[in-house]
This record gives sequence, C-alpha cells and structure tokens, in this order.
Amino acid sequence: MKKALVVYYSQSGQAREIADSIVEPLKTAFEIIIEELKPDPPFPFPWKGISFFQAFPESVQEIPCKLRPFGFDPDEKFDLVILAFQTWYLSPSIPMQAFLQSPEAKKLLNNTPVITIQGSRNMWVMAQERVKARIKEAGGRLVGNIVLVDRHPNLISVITIVRWMTKGEKKRSRWLPEAGISEKEITESAKFGEVILHAFKDGNLEGLQDRLLEKGAVQINPVLVSIEKRGLMMFRIWSKFILKKGSYGSPARAGQLRLFKYYLFGVIFLISPVVSLFFYLKFKICQRGRKKLVDYYSHNFFEE
Repeated sequence: MKKALVVYYSQSGQAREIADSIVEPLKTAFEIIIEELKPDPPFPFPWKGISFFQAFPESVQEIPCKLRPFGFDPDEKFDLVILAFQTWYLSPSIPMQAFLQSPEAKKLLNNTPVITIQGSRNMWVMAQERVKARIKEAGGRLVGNIVLVDRHPNLISVITIVRWMTKGEKKRSRWLPEAGISEKEITESAKFGEVILHAFKDGNLEGLQDRLLEKGAVQINPVLVSIEKRGLMMFRIWSKFILKKGSYGSPARAGQLRLFKYYLFGVIFLISPVVSLFFYLKFKICQRGRKKLVDYYSHNFFEE
C-alpha cells in the first residue's frame, strides 16, 4: 500500500474532523499516519482576555513556537503528505509555521506530493501563499488545495468565531448561528478524498487541482482577497510595533495589544464594509482583473 502522512494542528478539533473526512476514502489504497502538532507549552483554548491577541505578532512575523518531538520518521519516504491547518491573523497558525520551518519538515517534503487543507472563517489566501512558499523552499510539490470556510456573512462570522475562541461557545445561540464550518460540509468533504484517490490510481497528479475545483474545493472571493492583501500590509506594521515591547506572553506589550484590538475591530466593523463596496464595484467594472485573480488563487501553485 502507499503511505500518506497527515500533519495537522487544531485547538477546537475542527481541522482534525475535516482531515479525517477527506482521507477516509484513501484508506482503501493508503496506510494513513496521523501526526498532531503539539506546541510546548500548548496555546490556551479558549483564549482568555488579551491572550487571544498575544499570538498576533508571532503569527504575522512567522516566529515559530517550540513543538514536542514528532512521532513520524523524517527519513521515511511518503507517497503523499497532507497539511491541515487554519489561519491566524491572515497567516498560517504558529504551530504549522513551526513545523514547516523544522529540519524534519524539509526532509519530509522534499520531492514529495503535498496537499493542503484549510478550515477557515473566510480569509485564507495570504496564509496559503506563505505555506506554499515554505513547501517550495523544502522542495515539495504542491499538487492540491482544499479550503472549507464559514458560510455566514462576514460580520456575523467575526462575532461567532471570537465567541468560540474566547468563550468556547460554538453552538447556535438565540441570536447567533453556530460558529465555524457546518457538519454537513465537513462530512461531504469526503468527495475530495475520492478525487485524490482516483488521481493516484490514474497516476496523474498534474490535473488534480482542476478535478478538485470541479467538486468545489476552492471558492475565491476577489473582494476578500483584495482586503486580505491590504490587511496583511497593516498587520506587518502593527506586529513589528508590538514586538518591540517584548516576545509572546510578555506583560510589557499588553498596552500595544489593546490598541491593536481596538484598531482591528474598528477596521472590521467600520471600514471594511466601505472597502468591500469599493472592491465590489471595481471588479464589476474590471472583469478581466477579477478572472485573473480567481484563476491564480484557485490553483494556487508555484509560478515558474
């Protein structure tokens, strides 16, 4: 049998659920090995108070955390590596960044087909771009990308995800829908595993992403992508400003983190609706630019 390694990090368990659903069809032809990334010490969940923002500067600046020893053998050759992760502040989660920067990952990914899986609120493109660059740096072959997102309106999903991350409350309440990706969509993501299985049986990984796209593996919103690009620029400025006051967990940067919190929610609820309207009208006028952006980020592969 072929061998596939699934590397994931999840606080809530959602990323593991998505990965399990997608790899289920692969079990007929693959031995599946699961590797959970375990930060040392672990990040809190739910995040309490300002701790939710403590991870912001390190996420944006790609500063890794310490991870517990891996269970897999980095010298073992796998036929497929699947990376399942989520986005923190328009960036890959810190544990996934730590893994991708490790010597073990560079050995593991070299000349190996890689599929990325994301469970996200709705802004994931910039995080994927950074993971893509790390895969390329390690000599890996990105052959597929699957993204499941929260389908609720942008401002509603902000409220539900913050409630989930800071209070641990995921279920529907009187006024708010359930946070995260629907169970139905997670269950149905097994269809992507079937596509992956057929690609390996056919010996044709080059066209895998096109077949995944036919099943709805990635849906690009040009307006959100444009907001992400500008948001990441500002996040880089803010993160450098905060890091001057200390590293992760330092009480000295609490004031700067509070300022960032007010800035972030002000931008989301006051400025982003106006900016969204601007980009919506822009792409209505410039259909060619919209198509180019959608085509590139749907495939999300390395530029030659």
